[in-house]
Amino acid sequence: MTERIATVRRETKETVVKAEWKVDGTGQYDISTGIRMLDHMLAQLAQHGIFDIKVSATGNDVHHVVEDVGICLGKAFQRALGEKLGITRFGHAIVPMDDSLALVAVDIGGRPYAAIQATFTGRDIGGLPVELVQHFMVSLATEARINLHIRILEGTDDHHKAEAIFKALGRALDIATRIDSRLDGRVPSTKEVIER
Repeated sequence: MTERIATVRRETKETVVKAEWKVDGTGQYDISTGIRMLDHMLAQLAQHGIFDIKVSATGNDVHHVVEDVGICLGKAFQRALGEKLGITRFGHAIVPMDDSLALVAVDIGGRPYAAIQATFTGRDIGGLPVELVQHFMVSLATEARINLHIRILEGTDDHHKAEAIFKALGRALDIATRIDSRLDGRVPSTKEVIER
């Protein structure tokens, strides 16, 4: 099997972002976005998905940095999987974080869609505006070309809710990207192709 890794660089008037995603990793990460809470959340994604993720990002506006990091990581994930031969394709996880409980389900089927039911009580989480949690997830799902469903089932602490989401996303993507030997290298679709 070829190494499943990709790097994406995006440079605009608003941001400069470089992202690398190694699917078959060990949970290592090197992340610097200038937004400490986003760095912390992306570290959870890498650690609990057992992916190796590198991100460097600069920009003057938090919204654009979060959005463009989501775009670059989504593209890197999609490219790293290539033709998606033999992958499990579907994955889900339910993850607790103290008072909070998050459910995340994914389908790496080439069809971008994000359905998110997560409410937050405050305006930001350690400098990360709460609305950008959803915006990041939509940007990631769109560029990764995946179905992404997120539900907060329980929780009162905004930090815990967000962290449970990122941990559950990591676990769900880990399951969905695993190679199923029973498929014998086939694309897991009756169409025999998953759009790139």
